[in-house]
Amino acid sequence: MLTTVQLPPSENLLTPLLLLDTLEITERKGFLMPTTPATRVIYLAGGCFWGVEGYFQRLSGVVDTEVGYANGVSADTSYHDIAKTGHAETLKLTYNPARLCLVEILLHYFRIIDPLSLNQQGNDRGTQYRTGIYWEGTADDATARSVHRFLNLQQANFSYPIQVEAEPLRNFCPAEDYHQDYLQKNPGGYCHISLAAADRPLDPTDYPTPSRDEILDKLTTEQFRVTQQKDTERPFSSEYDTFDEPGIYVDVVTGQPLFSSDDKYDAGCGWPSFTRPMLGDALNYEEDFSHGMHRVEVTSSKGESHLGHVFPDGPRAEGGQRYCINGASLRFVPLAQMEAEGYGRYLPFVTPREQ
Repeated sequence: MLTTVQLPPSENLLTPLLLLDTLEITERKGFLMPTTPATRVIYLAGGCFWGVEGYFQRLSGVVDTEVGYANGVSADTSYHDIAKTGHAETLKLTYNPARLCLVEILLHYFRIIDPLSLNQQGNDRGTQYRTGIYWEGTADDATARSVHRFLNLQQANFSYPIQVEAEPLRNFCPAEDYHQDYLQKNPGGYCHISLAAADRPLDPTDYPTPSRDEILDKLTTEQFRVTQQKDTERPFSSEYDTFDEPGIYVDVVTGQPLFSSDDKYDAGCGWPSFTRPMLGDALNYEEDFSHGMHRVEVTSSKGESHLGHVFPDGPRAEGGQRYCINGASLRFVPLAQMEAEGYGRYLPFVTPREQ
């Protein structure tokens, strides 16, 4: 369901500058924006924590990592005692939800584990090397529902039961100092996973750009002006402005998936607004000095279609970003049609509505 967020006066929306690398915000015209984005934490057990930490340290949007021991029978333990205390080697991952969402994290996680293996990852065996997803909360909170829905969707890809634990965090004990940032300190150290996999896109689909003649034939006049000539549709004119159905929004030119209905909200600005793209590599960012303003333009990474701009006045709890997008640059794919249209890999990003 769409939520409404009150925006500051419109004159102040023209000048905030989003610094893309740090997400720090400057103060302009007396409008003070947060300098530190909200962060979230998830705990991932995936075998030897050296490799798990090394992999996630390569992802944009990761704020901090710490390895330790989770969900044992005691509050404290050590590396030499975890086989007796029942803890799992675990990565505490702190991330910026504006740059990296939980589903994207879990897709990366499933890339580096064997989800069917019980108490073994790579050559490492024992209960301390089990797989698990833990969170600070309850067994039925929003994070729990997201994790369990993700695992249920992943189970459909396997003939045997997934062996990944999914439960609230009971305890977490930081590991000894020599374990922290181990592969940064020891580049040639043992690692049971390929760290280079972190640099490969989660969605390898090409989404080719049509020829100019095909684009002219495919798009309406307004869609062409917006996506190809960087025009802006009139506020409150898009059918997607207050549209509220489960599904995804794709580039109207190439079909590249961009945004989820889960991240859409009513900003009251007159254009469809989102808190984040589904995947961090779905968009390009460019400084835009047109019309006497200093803004950050966003385009689709595959077809380079002009989409709109991103502003640092979005919901703070979701990372503080507002992706203000022209509806003319988007095509909506309903949840019920995603699989048939070839977007099945994006199903975890969309929450079905309760009947």
